[in-house]
Amino acid sequence: MQNTKSVDELKYPVYKTYMVQTRMQQPWKIRLHLEDREEKTIFLKLANQIIEDILSGRLSSGSRLSGSRSLADELKINRKTVQSVYEDLEAQGWLISKPRQGTFVAENLPELKHKKMDAALGLAPSLSTVNPIPIKNDGIPDTRLIPYELFSRAYRHALIQVTRSQIMGYGDPQGSIELRQALLQMLSMERFIKTSMDNICVVRGSQMGIFLAARVLAARSAQRKVIVVEQWSYPPAIETFLSHHYHIVPVRLDQHGLDIEHLEELLENHAVAAIYTTPHHQYPTTVTMAMDRRLKLLELSKAFDFYIIEDDYDHEFHYDSRPIPPLISLPHAEKVIHIGSLSKVFAPSLRIGYVVANLDIIQAMNQDILLIDKQGNIITELAIAELMQQGEIKRHIRKMRKIYQQRRDFAVNRFQAVFNDRVDINPPLGGMALWIKFKFPYRAEYNELLNQLHIDAEAHFAAESQASNQHFHIRFGYAAINETEISNIISLLYTAFQPKA
Repeated sequence: MQNTKSVDELKYPVYKTYMVQTRMQQPWKIRLHLEDREEKTIFLKLANQIIEDILSGRLSSGSRLSGSRSLADELKINRKTVQSVYEDLEAQGWLISKPRQGTFVAENLPELKHKKMDAALGLAPSLSTVNPIPIKNDGIPDTRLIPYELFSRAYRHALIQVTRSQIMGYGDPQGSIELRQALLQMLSMERFIKTSMDNICVVRGSQMGIFLAARVLAARSAQRKVIVVEQWSYPPAIETFLSHHYHIVPVRLDQHGLDIEHLEELLENHAVAAIYTTPHHQYPTTVTMAMDRRLKLLELSKAFDFYIIEDDYDHEFHYDSRPIPPLISLPHAEKVIHIGSLSKVFAPSLRIGYVVANLDIIQAMNQDILLIDKQGNIITELAIAELMQQGEIKRHIRKMRKIYQQRRDFAVNRFQAVFNDRVDINPPLGGMALWIKFKFPYRAEYNELLNQLHIDAEAHFAAESQASNQHFHIRFGYAAINETEISNIISLLYTAFQPKA
């Protein structure tokens, strides 16, 4: 039997180059047939056909696919559709793109336990065929799309920097100068926030920022023990305020955000320490607070002497218009504590957030950080600072904004096509989730499926009971899942929500 060697084992470089070029050439052109497929969109037909051919062995690892222009001409479809399919499958790990060479089937394919055969082929879904989402799918990013090579390079540079500079000891609890400088530039250019490095504190995610804000305010205003939250709100924030012995008072919401008139009534009757709000894309309803209400809220903060905890958790993802500036960038924002995060840009496990506030608040937070963990992760902070300064994070956001907008539009259209007039959706201007109203009563048997899909119904977000016998809402995160996964989950919901005879 003739012994064969891999290209990497070849001794002579000229022959090695010849073998690489030879391997790139294919004696037969791979043809794809889409006409008989049952999916409703060309995108799904092409994506699932390629995955099926890979799983069946027709397309083996290392096989070169036709160029996007050539394949589009052959199938008589839009080239952009082919490019989108290639990009999506590359992000999932099925394909790999090589500069000036083409698109190939990846050598290391995704683990099949995470890519169930039926879901990959778009067959009738069941609980066993939906790719399980490991954490709550309430609007998280797609971690499969992280630019891992850029991250590894930035982390390598950061590790070299701290080793050579001998700065592996304790650092500034407020965060590295490099990251605060990068954040300062971003906040000034993108968010219209006029501040300084001294007014920025780096934290381990927005949840830590909320905790620190609650702790600092509890020590400052012992006589004020009420936190106002929106009637549907972020449960971990409510739990944080309760742990600091605050009383929670809900304020009404409508299609324009927080109800200012109702807030004024509450302020007349309660000693309010702060209001916690998510004005950019309200959590969980996704509505955007109108500018006139923002200005009035700031006026009330000054008149009644309460703080505003502004949780700006996904400001980067705004699709249909220019985003409204944050509260902290507007007049009379002296008592605003602005909390932001980069976790929504990349992954929940990337624990990088920031707080912008007046100097005495930031100094108090620094003292509490010294009691908690001394400082953040200097290597991660330097790596993120490098990516920000080089424009890589902005480029990644721009790419994700396009993908997430497509997924939002697909999810809205799919829900409306499947449920027809039994569902009501106001497509959000941005964000990473939908607030979906189903026009029929909620039943207890829905709980099992929603729990398995990691989807929350409105009761999970309510500061007080708001049950209705006529309808209910769910928050559906679309950013972390592709169009095939969105379709499968909607089909499961449709089957589960069918009226029983």
